[in-house]
Parts: sequence; structure tokens; C-alpha cells
Amino acid sequence: MSTPYAYFHKQIVPLSEAKIGIMTHAFNYGTGVFEGIRGNWNADDNTIYLFKVEEHLKRLRQSARICRIEISETDAQLSELIKQVVGKSEIREDQYVRPLAYKSSEVLGVRVHDLEDDLLIFVAPFGPYLDIDAGARVQTSSWRRVEDTSIPARAKNTGIYINSALAKTEAILNGFDEAIMLNADGHVSEGSGENVVIVRDGRLITPQRSDNVLEGITLDTVLFLARSELGLDVVERTIDRSELYVADEFFLTGTAAHVTPVLEVDRRPVGNGAIGAITKQLQKRYFDIIYGRVDKYAHWCTPVPLRQAVRQA
Repeated sequence: MSTPYAYFHKQIVPLSEAKIGIMTHAFNYGTGVFEGIRGNWNADDNTIYLFKVEEHLKRLRQSARICRIEISETDAQLSELIKQVVGKSEIREDQYVRPLAYKSSEVLGVRVHDLEDDLLIFVAPFGPYLDIDAGARVQTSSWRRVEDTSIPARAKNTGIYINSALAKTEAILNGFDEAIMLNADGHVSEGSGENVVIVRDGRLITPQRSDNVLEGITLDTVLFLARSELGLDVVERTIDRSELYVADEFFLTGTAAHVTPVLEVDRRPVGNGAIGAITKQLQKRYFDIIYGRVDKYAHWCTPVPLRQAVRQA
């Protein structure tokens, strides 16, 4: 039986003991930044493979810089702490690791200066976010993606996710699996928690970063694989909503979503209504990599071997 652990107040403790006060500034005002790191369980190796830890920590620091949050731990210390939390928790299934830097002062008042900063890390079981085999049905949301001039789109800020939550719930209540958010200009931005990629005439197209898109680590990985493994052209440019309707293929990428095919947009089938050939190839290659099965990309994965499970008599 696994027991999740957390790094909290500079020590590793059972997750059940990691509690913040109700006056914590980040809880009241959304003054925190975070990352989601996938831990992929390979039962054959008895090992959790953490995907692209270095890149996630780099983005965490970028988010913290934007939001004026100080992180005292070095990247090497954070990486080691993540491995310790994952190893000690011994969760033998796919999981999600969340480092979160936040304003920990227990005070009232809207600001980000003159406050204490802290950092926590926890891990929890986390299976497929969307159905990667059946594909997703999506709708364009009535909620617009927040503008970078309002809340910085390049920061994974805790407060910004009310924007995504409203869009996601609207989609679910309308009978869809996910929402696609447009920016204030009406151009495609991203899903509620994923980047958007379409395929037209054998070319991958994804919204440009200036369309209020979070700079996705999974997205960059998949685009790299499309270029290097499949020899495909990749274009970053503005996408109109109507272009989603005429795409040959459409998929979402993200730490939670992996590579999720989209089979329907606003009740219109994508292509022939089945998972496309390019999406299938990228999906297979990506999953082989994140579970530590491809030596060529082993440097993208941080292995955390677990103790051999004790067999019950």
C-alpha cells in the first residue's frame, strides 16, 4: 500500500500532514506558480520515469520570476527532492508530481511584494486525463483565454486556472470532453489545459506563442519528434476557429493529456472521424519514450527505481 509524501516546510512528510493555514496569501489571492511533472510507471523495470524534469524546473523559475516569487532551492536540490518524494511514496502507477512556489504569508491584502515565499512538492496517482484511445470531442468555449496583459500567459500561475476551469466545466456540461479557448481576437489559443495542434496536407500547425499560449513542454517534444522522426514540416501561426473544422487531423498535447486525438469539434467530425495516421505515429513514439523504452531519448527521462514490492502469502 503506497503512502504519498510531500516536501513541505523544508522537510519530507506524509502528504496527509502537509497543511496550509486558511489565511495563506496564495490560497486567498492565487499568488502561486506550479509545474506538473509526469511520473510514468514501467512495471517491467519497477521504475518511475519522470519526464523532462529539467525543462519543467526551468519553466517553474520563469513563472516565479514573472510573479515575483523567490525559490531558494537550486535546480539540483529540487530534482533530488522530487526523486525522494516519488521514491518514498512508492506509487506503482502513473502519477503527477507538483512543485508549487507560493506566497506563504498569512496576511490579507492584494500584492506580491513584501511577502514570504515557500515551495512545496507533492505526488499523487494520475491516470489518463482524456481518453487517448477513443479520442476527444471538443467545443470552442464562450470563455476567452485570458490576455497576457491581464495575467501572464507564460506563467503557470494558480490563479489563472479559474479561466480554464470555467471553460472545462462549460464543455463537460454541454456534453463534450474538453474546451478549446479563443483569445480576445477570436483566434485559437489552447485547450483548458493543453496545447493545440492540427494537421493539414501533411503539415503540423500550432498557434503562435503570442496568441496567449502557455509554452508547452510536451508540445515542444511532439513537434521535435514530428520534424526529426517523421520529417514533417511544422508551422507556428495564427489559427482561426473555422480552420479546426477543415483540419485533416487534430490533437491536444500536455503533461496531463499526453497526445490526445480530437475526433470532433463543435459537432463536426475531424477528417474522416477516426484517429489520423500522423497522430497515431506521434502518439506511439511519445509513449515509448516517456516509459523509458527508447535509449536514444533516455536523457529526457529521470528514472526512480522503487523497492521490490513485497508479495503477500
